[in-house]
Parts: sequence; structure tokens; C-alpha cells
Amino acid sequence: ELNKPVNTPIVTRPSKVDNEVKTGRASNEYKDAMLTALRSNFRQVSNVLQEGVDADGGYLVPDEYDTRLIQKLEENNIVRSLATNIKTSGEHKINIASTAPAAAWIEEGDTLSFGEAAFDQKILDAHKLHVAVKVTEELLYDNAFGLENFLIDSFGKAIGNAEENAFLNGTGEGQPTGIFATTGGGTYITAKTTGADAIIELVYNLKRAYRKNAAFIMNDKMIATIRTYKDGNGAYMWQPSLVQGEPDRLLGYPVYTSQYAPEDSIAFGDFSYYNIGDRGVRSFKQLTELFAGNGMIGYVAKERVDGKLVLPEAVQILKVVAEKTTTTNTTTTTTK
Repeated sequence: ELNKPVNTPIVTRPSKVDNEVKTGRASNEYKDAMLTALRSNFRQVSNVLQEGVDADGGYLVPDEYDTRLIQKLEENNIVRSLATNIKTSGEHKINIASTAPAAAWIEEGDTLSFGEAAFDQKILDAHKLHVAVKVTEELLYDNAFGLENFLIDSFGKAIGNAEENAFLNGTGEGQPTGIFATTGGGTYITAKTTGADAIIELVYNLKRAYRKNAAFIMNDKMIATIRTYKDGNGAYMWQPSLVQGEPDRLLGYPVYTSQYAPEDSIAFGDFSYYNIGDRGVRSFKQLTELFAGNGMIGYVAKERVDGKLVLPEAVQILKVVAEKTTTTNTTTTTTK
């Protein structure tokens, strides 16, 4: 009986039961309450939102919103996509070995000697970033208008752009420390050659351990210059990507562009050594009266974030300067 063939196909799939009960900001109740509050300009605030109020009176976004916001930030911020992202609840200290252990040959029976290990410390703090978005009252009260998607997209782009600028150029004073910062950023080098040779020098000046995961970051104007460089055989050094979504390559390494990267500098290195600390959860807050006269409703998103390059030698920076020739009145761009 058991060996008889079964002629009736199975057309239903086994049901998947999710017994996990989501609570707090992860619950659908909290998400629905947030959307109701947003559409009413926070005049209808459910008690369930009270568990998500921050120190400034804003309402912590639901878990789903926060996840989608982070995805938007990574889409609009090349540094986030390359860096190491850390969730913190307070000041985050990172200990870094400043001296590497050394190995030594010894004779059988000789005494072992151990050097003193030294450590540096980097601290990820929390710098406030606020972004405001305006929505017309007509759109706000139109149930067909996807307010949730609009806010996440708008906040994601605005915060992502502000973050990218700070992660590249920030001074560390009230904002993250940027990769191109002269203090606390990457290691600036002086090339002994110019043009295409200087790019090769930049690549091989970086320690091999960091080259395994290395990439370039530069401005679009710099790329316009770099794309004209050729090797000794007359072939262009630039390698356009043949796969959609994949970055172009230079000397085999990925190239990422940013409008905020300095026009006269190229960063090359392992950007996973840039640590981004997200403190707590992002929050939304209403601007009740500011735009009322214009028929607009304002919303503010707030986050607390910091960023630091924990190992400066992991990223090297080459400056490109304009240099006047002595034989003509024209100005040529050379790499130093």
C-alpha cells in the first residue's frame, strides 16, 4: 500500500506560523499610531507613542521606519556603505593597538622576552543632526498620498547628504571627523612622481594588508582628469563597470564618487576602518506654527551620530595641485 504512487499533487504550501509577538516600536500598533500622528500633525497622539518620546520631545520612529531610513542613508551616502556601522547607547570607546607584536628567533632553552603592548583610544561621541521637511496641507490630508514613504525618502536623502559631507570633511568639532580632515583623517602623502605614475605610487604606498579591501573616493572633477590617464602601453587606466550597480575601477580597485570630496584630493584605502556610531534611535517631531501662514506643515527628523577613522594609516590621501608650466602661459594639472 505504501508503495503505490500518489497521483494527487500537493498544491498548498506548509503554513509558517510566527509566534513571536512584536512589542514596543517593533509593533504594528506603534507604527499605525505614528502614521496617525504624522497625518494629524501630532494632534492625535496615541498613548502607545508615549513610550517612544525622546529628551527633546520628539517621537522615536518605529523599528521598520528606522530600518528603511538606514537603507536610504546607505543609498545616499557612500561612506556609510563602506564604513563599519555601530549602534551605541552611550559613549563608545575603541581601543587600537599602536604597536604591533614582534616575533624573534630564540635558541632552545633561551628566555622569552615580551614587549609592552601600547594602545590608543578613539571615542565615538554623539553629534546632533536635524533635518526639516515641509508638506502642503492638501497632501497631508489626502489619504492617497504616501506620507510615510515621502518622509522616509526625503529625510533619507537630506540626512544622507549631510552625513556624507561630514564623514568626508568634518572637523570633529560638533560634527564627525572626516576622512579628508587634516587632523584625525587619513594620512596625506607626497608623491615623487606626477600624473598616472602618482596614482600607481598612491596605491602601492598603502600597506598590502589594507589594499585587500581598498577603494578610491574622489570628486567627479577629479575623475574627469583621471580618466585621461594611460599606462605605458597607451591603454586607459580607467576600467568602466560592465555590470549595473557595480562601481568603475582604477588599477583594479573600485572608485566611488562624491560631490563633497575635495576637488584636489584622492583618498585610497580600506574605509571599513572608518567607524560610524549611531546613538539611540532617530525621532520625528512636528513644527506646528512655523509654516502655518504658507499652508505648509513642517516635520523634523533628528539623529545623533559620530564618525572617526580609527586607523589613519588605513587610508592614504594624495593631493593634486595645479602647476604652471615654464614654457607656455597655460596651466596644467599635475599630481603630487
